[in-house]
Amino acid sequence: MLILNMLMKFNPLALLINIAIPISFGAIGAFFTASSVSTWYPTLVKPSFTPSGELFGPVWTALYILIGIAAYRIWQRRSAIRQFPRTIAIYLIQLILNTLWSFIFFYAHQLGVAVFEVLFLLFVVIVNAVVFYRIDKTAGLLFIPYIVWVSFAAILTYNIYLLN
Repeated sequence: MLILNMLMKFNPLALLINIAIPISFGAIGAFFTASSVSTWYPTLVKPSFTPSGELFGPVWTALYILIGIAAYRIWQRRSAIRQFPRTIAIYLIQLILNTLWSFIFFYAHQLGVAVFEVLFLLFVVIVNAVVFYRIDKTAGLLFIPYIVWVSFAAILTYNIYLLN
C-alpha cells in the first residue's frame, strides 16, 4: 500500500529538479576544479591511495543523483515536516560547503584551509543525513555513500596537505 501511495504521488518534474540542484552545485565546483586539474594538481605529491582522476566525475555524479533522490523524498513530505525551512537550510549549507571545498582546494590552492573545510563539510553532511533519516529512513540512508566518499576525501585532503 505504501509503494502504491508513493507511486500515486510521484512527481517526475520535482524529482528531476531535486536531482538537478546538487548536480548544479557540482557543476560550479567542477568549474573551480577545471583550471587546476591538468596544471597545478598533477604537480602535487599525492598518497599511494589516490584514485585515478577518471573516477571522480562518475562517483560525484552518482553521489549527486543519490543526494537529489534523498532531497526529493524529503520534499514529498514537506507538508508534514514542522521544521522544513531548517531542514532545507542544512541541506543547502552542505551543498554550498561541498562546492566551497573545490574552490578552496583547486582554485585557491589552500590545502590547509581545505582540510578544515572538508572536516566541517563531513560534519554537516552527517547532520544532514541524521535530519533526513528522522524524516525518511531511506532519504537518510541514501547519504551513506556520500558520507563514505567525503570521509575518504577528508583523508585524501589531509594526506595531500601533509605531503605538500
